[in-house]
Amino acid sequence: MRLFAILALALGLAPPAGAGVDAALDDHILPGFAVFASRSADLADTAAEDCRPQALRPAYHAAFDAWMPVADLRLGPSETGALSVGFWPDPRGFTPRKLTQFIASQDPIARDPQGYSDVSVAARGFFALERLIFDPGFSDYARGSYTCALVTTIAADLANQAAALDAGWREDFAETLRTAGTPDNATFLSGQEALRALYTQVASSLEFTAQERLGAPMGTFERPRPARAEAWRSGRSLRNARLAAEAAHGLATALADWPTPQSDAALDALQAAAARIEDPAFQDVDTPQGRLRAEVLQQAVTGLRAAIATEIGARYGIAPGFNSQDGD
Repeated sequence: MRLFAILALALGLAPPAGAGVDAALDDHILPGFAVFASRSADLADTAAEDCRPQALRPAYHAAFDAWMPVADLRLGPSETGALSVGFWPDPRGFTPRKLTQFIASQDPIARDPQGYSDVSVAARGFFALERLIFDPGFSDYARGSYTCALVTTIAADLANQAAALDAGWREDFAETLRTAGTPDNATFLSGQEALRALYTQVASSLEFTAQERLGAPMGTFERPRPARAEAWRSGRSLRNARLAAEAAHGLATALADWPTPQSDAALDALQAAAARIEDPAFQDVDTPQGRLRAEVLQQAVTGLRAAIATEIGARYGIAPGFNSQDGD
């Protein structure tokens, strides 16, 4: 298949879309959700054994690390399912408000992992857990307390969500993508449509990383907003940006099935820029040097997006300037 792709490129032909879709699923998406489900189950088991913050934090980071390779997918089961796993940005503070309400009222939902799926997305997933186990305003609790029960239930609910996403992709939506263009497939009328849908996820992810993961805490020069950094309480802001960029590059190169030296070099440049960041939570963006380093990283993310668009998107006939929010 790689030889066919190289010959196609030499002749100016578009490579077969189906091969890219299969590789993206088999090499990136399906393994990603399987690992996420496994790590989330480990987190739930850890919480059931010891709900206290110090005991939970390593398993929390392991589960969040597993989430990031698939976190920015917004199609199929993830179109709505991802929101309650990672409810961010939250500029109006819905998450702390909802958690405070639960704790103040001792709402019995905290002891009902199955029923917890019906609560607001703001009180579910990684960012609700982050508040409870990293924020000093919430994290001073003991075993047997209401907050302990709430943490255990949120972790169990997260594991349930992860298992549902894994099953939804593996048992249903992967086949929908693979069978694009067949008479019974009303979702994707051609293999090119399926490939374009996946490519859109790459472009949108890098756009989100540049504009939100980096742009939100940077704010403006006159008014930086470090408290708007993603997962800054757990010190994951830089880590998430890097993992998201690596995931976008991984998905894009899986779609390509040919050498991608420009995209690889752009990722290397991004990693070099990330290595120069001194505060992994982006809390130094209110200083000139901290902001400059964040701006350089933001430019590197934009550079990766441009390289992928030129080297991969254009090969499939997707114009470099297409709107990734529209997918066309």
